[in-house]
Amino acid sequence: MNVENILKYKNYLIVSLLVVFSLITLWLRLLPEPGLVTANYVDLLGNDPWYILRQVESTVANFPGYGWFDPMTQYPTGNVIHWGSLFPQIIAFAAILLGASTRPEIMYVASWIPPLMAVAMVPLIYFTGSKIADWKTGLIAAGLITVVSGQYFYRSLFGFVDHHIAETLFSTLFCLAYITALVYIRTHPVDLKNTETLKIPLLLSVGAGISYLLGLLIMPTMILFALIVAVYTPLQYIWDNYRGRAGEKLLFINTVVFLCASIGILLYGFNTDGTGLSRYSIGHVYVYITIIIGTAFLYGVSKYLNGKPRYYYPLSLAGIGILGSVILMFVSSDLFNLLIGNFYSFFGQPVVSYTVQEAQPWDLASAWSTFHYGFLLMLCGFGALVYKFHKEHRAEYLFVIVWSFVMLLSTWQHIRYEYYLGANICLLSAFFIGSAIDFGWKEISALSLTAKPEKTETSLKAEPKKKEKVSGKTKSKSKSGDVGKTAVKTHGPNYIKIFPAVAGIVFALLFVWTSAGTDLYLGKQMGYGGMTPDWRESLEWMGNNTPETGVDYYAVYDFNERETYEYPLESYGVMTWWDYGHWITFISKRIPNSNPFQHGVSGPNGAAAFFIQQNEADSSRILDNLGTKYVITDIEMDDGKFWAMATWYNDTVQASPYTKVLLHKDSGNTYNTVRLRQNNYYQTMISRLHNFDGSMTEPGKVFLVEYMDSDLAESSYPVIIGAKEMGAAEAQAGADEYNKNSQPGKHALVLSSSLLAPVAKVPALQNYRLIHESPTNVISTPGYDLKYVKVFEYVPGAEIKGDGTIEVCIETNTGRKFVYRQESVDGVFTVPYSTTGNPYGVKTEGDYRIVETGQTFSVSEDSVKNGVNIN
Repeated sequence: MNVENILKYKNYLIVSLLVVFSLITLWLRLLPEPGLVTANYVDLLGNDPWYILRQVESTVANFPGYGWFDPMTQYPTGNVIHWGSLFPQIIAFAAILLGASTRPEIMYVASWIPPLMAVAMVPLIYFTGSKIADWKTGLIAAGLITVVSGQYFYRSLFGFVDHHIAETLFSTLFCLAYITALVYIRTHPVDLKNTETLKIPLLLSVGAGISYLLGLLIMPTMILFALIVAVYTPLQYIWDNYRGRAGEKLLFINTVVFLCASIGILLYGFNTDGTGLSRYSIGHVYVYITIIIGTAFLYGVSKYLNGKPRYYYPLSLAGIGILGSVILMFVSSDLFNLLIGNFYSFFGQPVVSYTVQEAQPWDLASAWSTFHYGFLLMLCGFGALVYKFHKEHRAEYLFVIVWSFVMLLSTWQHIRYEYYLGANICLLSAFFIGSAIDFGWKEISALSLTAKPEKTETSLKAEPKKKEKVSGKTKSKSKSGDVGKTAVKTHGPNYIKIFPAVAGIVFALLFVWTSAGTDLYLGKQMGYGGMTPDWRESLEWMGNNTPETGVDYYAVYDFNERETYEYPLESYGVMTWWDYGHWITFISKRIPNSNPFQHGVSGPNGAAAFFIQQNEADSSRILDNLGTKYVITDIEMDDGKFWAMATWYNDTVQASPYTKVLLHKDSGNTYNTVRLRQNNYYQTMISRLHNFDGSMTEPGKVFLVEYMDSDLAESSYPVIIGAKEMGAAEAQAGADEYNKNSQPGKHALVLSSSLLAPVAKVPALQNYRLIHESPTNVISTPGYDLKYVKVFEYVPGAEIKGDGTIEVCIETNTGRKFVYRQESVDGVFTVPYSTTGNPYGVKTEGDYRIVETGQTFSVSEDSVKNGVNIN
């Protein structure tokens, strides 16, 4: 069957392929499902999805009600929600429609929504590609969006119940609607004086405005697409003016789109009193009205300068823009900060953002590892779009260029925007491939066996005709053959024209191959990518063994309640690192002090300050200020995430006062980095709690490390020139002696490579007792096992008069045994463990004993809880 015959069934082919692409999309995203679903729950991926499910549960209970203020997180202030209600409401509606009422049922229904939204992206990308080019481009783009990997794929997996895929879906819908309006008006120009020319453009523009509003109701980040329009509009006017056209189309489209958005957000309401664009504020309306006024201004200046030299228009805009910005800065600093400050805050990069995975910047290595050959195709697509725009002047080309460029820049600043960029990668790649195929199609056809030979007339004129008599009749005859026979001339194809198409197809196949391989691997791995089992075990224990907070978990709290809401007297907070806050809210139904919105992390009462403090009294003061009753630690906070906590505490010195990174030459004369711990690390609250259970700990074997500064060594890190393992006292004496007599640029430090071997004595904590630990050992040494998760209670502690050292044997809920030791302070021991009446699985074995005198003391639970002097 040749190409012409195939094209007769084009519509059937398109529908069939879109169905196939959609099924593949769904299949890939359901790969984690068997590993995540149990009879009791769905083990959701990531952090934020657990909070979305918390919102879904309350929305199901109060449908369509949505809580804009939540007292179940960031104790003791509560948290104002900064995203929209539409995504949780979509899930809640689906749960109600399907009869899902129990927690496992709601979780299961919710886990299907992101994959189904990814399926909806397939036809949406097809229509977008076909609108900017043709059906071939649309099909190629739909095929690529099926397998494109990275953040787009991960955030649309079964179990990743977050609004990111919804952001991509509705923002792409807006771009399709906006492009459709541009395409229609290009072929059906609007005349503001002729209402007949406005009807269909009005419907298309209203559709774009509604699409924008739907995206906005998912997340305020939709303002990014208003920025895209704001960048695109003056560029389009400059180009139109250069070509001698004063376009009314953008004035009409932008006015309708952003009037719809303004009216919609006014009806929806605001969740902040300020003008910040990261929340639902009046600032959005200001921006939309500014775009409308700005478009009218661009149109007016274009009309005014019509007939003037072409350079007048861009120079006038530049001058007016600079002058207007300066005037605005002095006349209205609030409006200036709204328009300029928000732009900088979005594209800026504070130091602490490096501690948040999704806020980290992108780079070429990340781009290649995510998109592989798709990244090259995207760059080629940029080039093809620019070329075609220059040749054909189509407005939709320029819009896609601006859309893709802004998305690329956003992703370069914050890797999370890969889930937006995935759509642009596919569209630009498809545009290049489709353009390359069109460019070389005649030459490609020449390769086909069904290609028709080319007729020429040269053979008919090669020789003069001669007359010949045959049976009395005269007959004309050519020298070369019979009269009327046509000669055939064939020639080979132009391979230069074929090469772009072949290269594009090969790269597309490689893109699909690498992306599909990544998807298959990640999809299967994420079946084991849910909550850490030790955290689940500990939080389920907490939910069953700690007092209720008195806060109604399922209630819907209005935004206006944030000022007047009063927590019940029995409420309290739970201190841990922000990563785990949503888990505490959802699993334990308790209230964390910090959460994955990075709220409650910084500042004098933040989680970072608590865990990095080296004085117990300072940390306890933070808990008193916050009303905190429990502290949860884990090995990640203790080790891998310690630098993040240190950075949030002081983003200037970061982890340098606590750990030392050095270069060490191995036996193969290769330098490797080694991270060793200083005394300051062992004195922090996170180390004293998690490593030593709050007990006094003597130093162990340490290293005396001699090193030279990086400048002197001409290296990126200081270089070790000598290291010896020895006792702490001997090592400290050696370091003091070395530093006293060392050459400039050379130093000595006492460092340790073990979490459990401090370089100096670590004093006991008086007001923190271990009440639960998870079962998994992360470090096992003779006489000590370090568990993954530990739960501590903050208590006043009972007072015992005496001098010296007091101790008591402890057996934990896992059967691990250790000795809690404490030195007296001013003749008093303040002890956190009760020896009688203890309600927890962590219990003492016998009474307290003062080592020096042998005196023993029994301590009741009431004494520990109320700070009683038991003498």
